[in-house]
Amino acid sequence: MKSASLHFILFIGFAATALASDGTFPVESNLRAGVAKVDITPKNNDGVMAAGHRRMVHGVRDPLRAGVLVLDDGETKAAIVTMDTLFAWNELVSQARERIEKETGIPSANIMVAASHNHSGPAFDADPEWATSLIDKLGTAAKKAADSMSPVSMGYAEDKIGFGINRRKVIDGRAVVRLNPDGPNDPRVKVLRFDDGKSLTPMAVLMHAVCHPCFFTWGDKGTQPYPNGYPKMSADFPGEAQTFVELSYGQKTNALFLQGCAGDIRPNLPGYPYRCADEADIQWAGRDLGSAVVRSLAESVTREKLKDRSTFYQIRTASSVVSLPGKEGRIDAELSAMKIGPYLLLTMPGEPMVEYGFKLEKAIADRAIPIIVGYANGNLGYIATADSHKVGGYEPNASRLVPEAEVMILTELGSLADQVVGDVFESFSKHPKDVKEREALEEAKRKKSEK
Repeated sequence: MKSASLHFILFIGFAATALASDGTFPVESNLRAGVAKVDITPKNNDGVMAAGHRRMVHGVRDPLRAGVLVLDDGETKAAIVTMDTLFAWNELVSQARERIEKETGIPSANIMVAASHNHSGPAFDADPEWATSLIDKLGTAAKKAADSMSPVSMGYAEDKIGFGINRRKVIDGRAVVRLNPDGPNDPRVKVLRFDDGKSLTPMAVLMHAVCHPCFFTWGDKGTQPYPNGYPKMSADFPGEAQTFVELSYGQKTNALFLQGCAGDIRPNLPGYPYRCADEADIQWAGRDLGSAVVRSLAESVTREKLKDRSTFYQIRTASSVVSLPGKEGRIDAELSAMKIGPYLLLTMPGEPMVEYGFKLEKAIADRAIPIIVGYANGNLGYIATADSHKVGGYEPNASRLVPEAEVMILTELGSLADQVVGDVFESFSKHPKDVKEREALEEAKRKKSEK
């Protein structure tokens, strides 16, 4: 009898051990990562002029946040900063990089600073106290992330959202503002997860989607209850989606949002020509994106997906400041590439129309897994395609650039991709002369970008 009881107890203990370990998985990787998020909502938030869709807002619906993801492959350190702001303004980027480099030792050239393009928050230059606080908080978050690094592996999956739509339609050879379901659109959601293997909860999540965060803006006189736009500060759908993902994992993960080529993609909210969202709309969008992300995260830790994960992730970065032709003279713009293992992030400092993403992905083809990021490392406004200038419309008319800028942007980003992918001879030659030339070129670019 005692023997049977002992066997039963041992069986229960073994089962409990098995259940406790279910959901863990080994992480064998050279890559280390740390992450932190911080609330960047202005302390004084009553009577703030919202940027993007300019209107006075009183109080806060949901907080604005920033996230810092710090990465180290054993040789190269890099950081990705995301913010619930309208732009990554030039002055903000330079100050953030300087502070993060000071706090972490990460070279400023290896720090990507990206905005969600949120239309319901303040401008960086509108409130000096908030601007100073924002930089301080980014530095604090970066240090916290750097101090909490651990070995990770990476997972990737895609899903789709259903609330974005093109906002241009060509009628009689002229582009007008119109919700256009037949226009180009990119509903894909790209999701990277960083895992320490201790559970099925990711340490950090990078979600990438393509749509203007302007649910709470515009308004039209025929639509109640917000004909003048939503009256409170908000992080719009990217904030709602981040919250949804973090709640799905019991607040034990950190979700960061990267905006894609959303220059001509907006929420599908019919009106004259659009209407402002209400609470039902923002929940629809936030949960649509959040659900797509959570589905992708769950899929990417199935045993088949885990089996395919790499054990070696090399970080390679490259950037350049190009002089683009503008309507009123030359305009400097920073373009960059960051490759983490097989994942390639290419950035533009403004609002690229959706076709830019398609063209860059086609050019990269099977060389890497591309994630094209807009609104990063500066702001030069709309980046319209050459074709769009032929028919006019809001984006090309508002752009500071001329049509010839497109080919220069695509060519330079292609060159940066070559450098970090390393499958072009000029990019990976170890001949001392080639190495010296590359280093001299990168140093010249770095000095130019710091001026």
